[in-house]
Amino acid sequence: MEFKHVSVLYEPVMELLNVRPGCIYADGTLGGGGHASGVCERLQGSGTFIGIDRDRDALNAASKRLEPFGCEKHFVQSNYADIKLVLRELGISGLDGALLDLGVSSFQLDNPERGFSYMQDAPLDMRMNAQDSFTAEDVVNDYSEKQLAKVIKDYGEERWAARIAQFIAKERKSHRITTTGELVDIIKAAIPAAARQNGPHPAKRTFQAIRIEVNDELGQLERAVTDFMDVMAPGGRLAIISFHSLEDRIVKEAFNKRLNPCTCPPNLPVCVCGKKADIKKVTRKPVEASPEELEENPRSRSAKLRVIEKL
Repeated sequence: MEFKHVSVLYEPVMELLNVRPGCIYADGTLGGGGHASGVCERLQGSGTFIGIDRDRDALNAASKRLEPFGCEKHFVQSNYADIKLVLRELGISGLDGALLDLGVSSFQLDNPERGFSYMQDAPLDMRMNAQDSFTAEDVVNDYSEKQLAKVIKDYGEERWAARIAQFIAKERKSHRITTTGELVDIIKAAIPAAARQNGPHPAKRTFQAIRIEVNDELGQLERAVTDFMDVMAPGGRLAIISFHSLEDRIVKEAFNKRLNPCTCPPNLPVCVCGKKADIKKVTRKPVEASPEELEENPRSRSAKLRVIEKL
């Protein structure tokens, strides 16, 4: 299957990253290389680009897409949360810019073998790195009913989480649940018909929750935002695109912690801890998709872009 992915917020990302020839840039969620091609084009044959992804298919597709560009390129199969280790192994001390696009790629969603989509029947997988051993099938069948309900509620923000977990637990007593189609049917049975008439697909939130759990997305993100800010050179910009409130909250809080590092008690008239901000906001509020982009790419609807610059 060809690796296709429509890069969300492409134009705002290119504008706000402010790519400068001769500098060093990283894309921690390389995907099919859409944003990366824009970065490499703007490097104008000089500088260095580092593409990181957990998915070997993504790395292979992006490396081919970026062949025409003359900058130095490194493709690394790794988790973006390991950015410090990646740079250390490459002998690079810092970055002049970086992007994290936290969305699941269209290729992963549309490829039935990957098990990300509730629209196609497939094995319950959802691994971003196919070499990992832990899958969605393990979560669905091996977590306790209480654990399942917590995952679905916390990561999917699903109001029917307890009932969905109850129905899953009941169904798996007779057989192991192994396909996305089986799971969708269980979720539909668990959610009352009246609640299924409006809003997104009834399985959307549960599938999101299980995917986040399988790939430890939120835990990795919290560490990654801090580490990416650490490795930015002065004037370097970090751009992060999130797709749901849990991700956006983590990004926003990590940025705010860096913007307001003072640890003094609030009743002190002046700061005595000496901790000062080492970043500044480039975007006052999140950048969202234009009406034109929404029409062309409905998956951009929930995308939010936040950008900071290292001082």
